Amino acid sequence: MKKTELTNRVALKLCISKKMAWKIVDTVFDEVMAGVKKEWEVRIQGFGTFKKSKRAARTGVNPKNPSQIIKIPATNTVSFKAGTEFKSIVK
Repeated sequence: MKKTELTNRVALKLCISKKMAWKIVDTVFDEVMAGVKKEWEVRIQGFGTFKKSKRAARTGVNPKNPSQIIKIPATNTVSFKAGTEFKSIVK
C-alpha cells in the first residue's frame, strides 16, 4: 500500500476530504520521525515501537571484487518492533 492509498482509506473511514486526510497522515509520520530523531522510543499501542539503533563499524567484502576487504563505518538506523496486536493480525 502506498501513501496515497493509505490517505484515501483514511479519508473514506473518517468521512473527511482527501486533503485533510493527507495532512493527518503527514503529521503522524512527521511526529514519528521527529521522535526517533530525538532518540525517543515512539510507541503506538497495538501497532509497534520505532526507535533509533546504532550499527557498529564492521568490515565487509566489496561485492564487485570479493577479494577486497572494505571498512563499513558506524551508522544510525531505525528499528521497528511490531506490537502484540499487530503480530496476532499478521499470523
